[in-house]
Amino acid sequence: MVMMNTCCGIHRVRRMAIFAGREMHHSCKVLVVGGGTGGCTMAAKLARKFDKAPNHVIVVEPSEIHYYQPMFTLIGGGLKKFQSSRRFMGDVLPKKAQWLKDSVMSFEPESNKVTTSNGDTIQYDLMIVAMGLQLYWAKIPGLVDALRDPDSQVCSIYGPETVQGVFDKMKKTTRGPGVFTFPHTPVKCPGAPQKIAYIAEDFWTRKNHRKDIEVIYNTSLPVIFGVKKYADALWGVCERRNIRVNLQTSLTEINRDKKEAVFENLKNPGEKITQQYSFLHVCPPMGPPDVLKNHPVLTNEAGFLAVDAKTLRHNRFNNIYGIGDCTTTPNSKTMAAIASQAKVLHQNILDDLKGKSLQGVYNGYASCPLVTGPGKCILAEFDYNLQPLETFPVDQKNEMWIMYFMKKEFFPFLYWNFMLKGYWNGPEFIRKLLKVFKKSS
Repeated sequence: MVMMNTCCGIHRVRRMAIFAGREMHHSCKVLVVGGGTGGCTMAAKLARKFDKAPNHVIVVEPSEIHYYQPMFTLIGGGLKKFQSSRRFMGDVLPKKAQWLKDSVMSFEPESNKVTTSNGDTIQYDLMIVAMGLQLYWAKIPGLVDALRDPDSQVCSIYGPETVQGVFDKMKKTTRGPGVFTFPHTPVKCPGAPQKIAYIAEDFWTRKNHRKDIEVIYNTSLPVIFGVKKYADALWGVCERRNIRVNLQTSLTEINRDKKEAVFENLKNPGEKITQQYSFLHVCPPMGPPDVLKNHPVLTNEAGFLAVDAKTLRHNRFNNIYGIGDCTTTPNSKTMAAIASQAKVLHQNILDDLKGKSLQGVYNGYASCPLVTGPGKCILAEFDYNLQPLETFPVDQKNEMWIMYFMKKEFFPFLYWNFMLKGYWNGPEFIRKLLKVFKKSS
């Protein structure tokens, strides 16, 4: 571990100049704001072409650790180790890009410039905004204090600082209601709040506690899942395993002393429902980062970066693009969506820089491996129209071991070794290869 920290330190020294006491001015061909999945992927793709200052790629990212967040569900269920989800940021960002360990505090799109928290300015020819979603824990009164209390039995897989406590609290639960929530906001990986419910239910069943635990999934959505084919399959899972699903039910408050969660009935706004819990898993409210919301010239009314849903180019500024969860694209916010977006964005940026019309079109592809327990997974794949867009020559609404293996072992390998290095563009080419094996509908 000491050697890894030292290595990371070498990367930072090599790729960042630290000038105490004075502001710096930088310039680049491409500025990438955010070092998460979308930012890292696009930096890797473009740094191979633009690698010499000032015609190079700059990535602005304050975090020292990069997390593979799709693994958090399995970590919360005791099926993977936390350490396998993290890498040093200096090890996953491309070596040919310049990393500024800082945060963008203001955008000046009319001047092609941003200012960071250190007071540095960065001039760019082209900018990619890849800031992800911000988790608004404090919007649920009582949630922050409950998560800090190790005896509260309130937990969440959604934060690197909270996910490690989920399985311990799951193991401590032997009776009473186990409650799982989905907020009244867009969320990253919208299948995760119910996946952890299925994993917990399976665990309690195997430990012979299930007869004393009522499993309840309260979602603010009017459906259990947005694509009917997979929704029908998930309703079947819930019916077979006696999981109670309450639609349009949104968490509004937690009283950890009384072990009570308060929900609003969205079908009858203003009506409150108080639910006792022995175990409470919370998916927190989410939204675009505050810095984006503070720049309405770049966003829609909700604060998301306003881009064309097909080309991913900004609706007003032609040299600004977006990728991932912070944009207005109406797709499900998943890692798989970013992989497909990255291919389109890369093509369109190269076309743009050559003065050509944009040819890349994003069809809204997203994927959600819906783990329903160890060795069981429904691989949902779909497009903007919420129509199935499946890769494999099988009926993917069924729970399958091979899909679970892909979720647990293959997708992480693909992520660290191909996607973050800019070599994975989603499964479209696999789908075309396997099309010959699919039965005609």
